Amino acid sequence: MKPHRLGDIAAFVAVVKAGSLTGATASLELTRSAIGKSIVRLETQLGVRLLNRTTRRLSLTDEGAVVYARWRQILDELEDVDATMALRRSEPTGTLKFLMPPTFGQRHVLPVLNDYLRQWPGLRAELWFTDRFVDLVEDGFDLAIRIGAPKEDSQMLTRTVAWRQFIVCASPDYLAKRGTPQTPHELIDHDTIMYAVGEQPRPWRLHTDDGPHAYEGPARLDIDSYEVMRELALAGFGLTFLPNYLLADELRAGTLVEVLRDHRPPPDPIRLVYPSRRHLAPRTRAFIDLLAQRWESAAPWDD
Repeated sequence: MKPHRLGDIAAFVAVVKAGSLTGATASLELTRSAIGKSIVRLETQLGVRLLNRTTRRLSLTDEGAVVYARWRQILDELEDVDATMALRRSEPTGTLKFLMPPTFGQRHVLPVLNDYLRQWPGLRAELWFTDRFVDLVEDGFDLAIRIGAPKEDSQMLTRTVAWRQFIVCASPDYLAKRGTPQTPHELIDHDTIMYAVGEQPRPWRLHTDDGPHAYEGPARLDIDSYEVMRELALAGFGLTFLPNYLLADELRAGTLVEVLRDHRPPPDPIRLVYPSRRHLAPRTRAFIDLLAQRWESAAPWDD
């Protein structure tokens, strides 16, 4: 069987959409006779009738309905490819409305965004820093950074660009005075600094040979700020449990020391999240590509 000519398929789809051969002439810029010949060629190649023709109207046969659904999808996908390539060639414009977690965004996303805005002087950005859940579609956001496993949402697309690893750490002075725990079960004998949401401390979820282990305190200090927890750990108040993106400089300098490394929990994905639109605006696509490229080999906080 000869392959179907794309022009003939486009003519058939256009006729069905328009409801007549005459109605399809304007969109295709072809004569009624040429469009009719395209449909005849398709019917000849397939060996089935695709359209019921009367003097007043056209209607799809059962076979015509089957191929119309598939061919229309294929043509839509081809148009999508063309539009995507055109958007990639376009210059980013407008306002990038961007949502991100406060500490992570300030430390690691803003430097990349600063370079991005320098590259495109005509572009603006509107930034929201929050840890609470926000509906991106309802509130009109182009893009968000979210940390953790994605939720099922048919309206959203996600792209993992890095990983967050929680670690247990303390200052060298604290460890010299109190010793270094060798297993998660020994944490109960130490001063700990825990993150508290409301009045509820968040457990340290660690790994042992016997399975997951959750250290739930009691803590010497309960605090609702990662930044303050880091400062207290630096000052020698005790052991704490923090994401590695907050500790890279301190760990490299040795002012904080990781303990229980073999008991680390699984890392969490750091994801770019954006509405599932047919075409991404150039400003969104360009930033996604830039951030992914910057962190492709390693994120700034990776050890």
